[in-house]
Amino acid sequence: MFTQFNIVPRWVIFLLDLIITSCSLVFAYALRHNLDLTAVQIPELARNLLIMGLITVAVFFHIKTFTGIIRYTSAQDSFRILISVVIANGTFFVLNLIAITFFNFLIIPTTVLITTGLTSFLLLMTYRVLIKYFFLYIKNLNLDKKKVIIYGAGEAGLATKRTFDHDGSVNKTIVAFVDDDVRKVGKTIDGVKILDAATLPQLVDKHELDEIIFASYTIPIEKKDAIVDICLENDIKVLNIPPLDVWMNGQLKPAQIQKLNIEDLLNRKSIKIDIEGIGEMLNNKRILITGAAGSIGSEIVRQLSKFDVGLIILCDQSETALHDLYLELEETNSSKNFHAFVGDVRDEQRMDKLFDTYKPHYVYHAAAYKHVPLMEDNPAEAIKANVLGTKTIADKSVKYGVQKFVMISTDKAVNPTNIMGASKRIAEIYVQSLNNSLSTDGFIFSNGLQYINELNVKPITKFITTRFGNVLGSNGSVIPRFRQQIEKGGPLTVTHPEITRYFMTIPEACRLVLEAGCMGKGGEIFVFDMGKSVKIVELAKKMIRLAGLEPNVDIMIEYSGLRPGEKLYEELLNDNENTLPTHHDQIMIGKVREYIFEEVERQIYELIASAKSDNDRQVVMHMKKLVPEFKSKNSIFEELDHLS
Repeated sequence: MFTQFNIVPRWVIFLLDLIITSCSLVFAYALRHNLDLTAVQIPELARNLLIMGLITVAVFFHIKTFTGIIRYTSAQDSFRILISVVIANGTFFVLNLIAITFFNFLIIPTTVLITTGLTSFLLLMTYRVLIKYFFLYIKNLNLDKKKVIIYGAGEAGLATKRTFDHDGSVNKTIVAFVDDDVRKVGKTIDGVKILDAATLPQLVDKHELDEIIFASYTIPIEKKDAIVDICLENDIKVLNIPPLDVWMNGQLKPAQIQKLNIEDLLNRKSIKIDIEGIGEMLNNKRILITGAAGSIGSEIVRQLSKFDVGLIILCDQSETALHDLYLELEETNSSKNFHAFVGDVRDEQRMDKLFDTYKPHYVYHAAAYKHVPLMEDNPAEAIKANVLGTKTIADKSVKYGVQKFVMISTDKAVNPTNIMGASKRIAEIYVQSLNNSLSTDGFIFSNGLQYINELNVKPITKFITTRFGNVLGSNGSVIPRFRQQIEKGGPLTVTHPEITRYFMTIPEACRLVLEAGCMGKGGEIFVFDMGKSVKIVELAKKMIRLAGLEPNVDIMIEYSGLRPGEKLYEELLNDNENTLPTHHDQIMIGKVREYIFEEVERQIYELIASAKSDNDRQVVMHMKKLVPEFKSKNSIFEELDHLS
């Protein structure tokens, strides 16, 4: 019933503080006379009670010692009370000095004043702490409370414990902290013992735990994954605190401590990039991002907004998504150095206007169609977006003197088995051969006509390609889909029991894109270290368990069969490619076959002409000639493989 108490009015706390201060003064006088109250001069005591009362009212009201909720008393409240007591008694001491100096009159003995200060601080804090622990005791009397271990005995762990202590509606009891730092083991925080994290399996059995909360930001992913497996096997709920930058006004709230997401187990250690080098390259430059409203494009925009760039040009054909990104930047980007440009990268006239108006120094080309099954059904559109769109932006970059062009590619371009991957490989071939042509001839051919860029000098554009796998949380990716299916009660659909994929978070992929763009000299295909491939069915099972459910009991897993163009595993290099290291251990340079630009351009013109006529069969035939390693899988176009 105590949890239903209303918060005590401030005037009651204020009155209690005044009474305690007055009692402290009476006690100090009694102590000075060896607790013989008959020896105390009542007129002197009454006068000093009045003076002390007036001073205390003024000081306590100004410092607002009565505004804190007593049951949530903290170190900050203790400091506020200490300052108040010191100021109040210090003021009385100054008055006493003035009276002695000018009137030869002692208002109050100094020993009484010192004793009053010490006693009042002790009593003011004692009654607050007693009330705080009384409510904690009452709260912990609840018989059905959940037993919780907090992983991490640092500042975040302590904040997590106190968050629960301060919320009467939270029915949890912290049975222990666990930590990897052996120096902390055996010590206590707020009366809770710190145990060795290595003994966690035994702790799980011994304490019959209900939950474990990760309250540390330094746990290696491999170790975190292993701990989660132990917890899930023992039906222990796994929770996670949010990053520090999303705490509400620096305070952690119970509602922010939520179930662990699968992304938390797929993230890798923070990627380090050359911030200084990137910042120097981008300083005061105009930068164009195509596909700016997409998953990758929008994150590149966010990363770029952290640098001192001249102008960020956001190009996308999706009006709503571009508008949402624009509103986000208005809130977060104080310099307002961005502009939204609605346009289709396939529209040559519109792109001419874009380049002519803003004359970007750098281009990050992220615009593309990427969904494998959809592109398998629409080859012509895949070519228009991924090949024609890339060609258009690449050609305009040369024409208007862009310094660097960074293309976002995919691991599906390696030994492609689908239209989407093959179209991205053709785009790779075009920009790489174009780069090599510029570096040797100083000009490019466009539809049989030779032209120099508008600067009327040798073209300067350096073309760089970045190639990586799936990104977590991107539009249409597997994890958001699984999450939606779990919310609906299942089933979860997996295409094949053996299918695997590489995963990378969107921010880390974009950081590597910026780093690769900075280090690129032109013509490279940069391959990112994607870590270990993940078996999709195991991913599905873990997501179900993290939701507190049992795979194939509460939520069924069904196999739908490989989709058109889909293969069991992705590759970052084909059989005839290898890599060279760079100064960044997570970025390699892929050594790929080089093509003659004039021949590539001729074939691509034929391919685009087929796409514009919507002749899908002819489109795919041209694609297979351009990319001999393109072998269709589970697709109606398999029959064309032996013809190419």
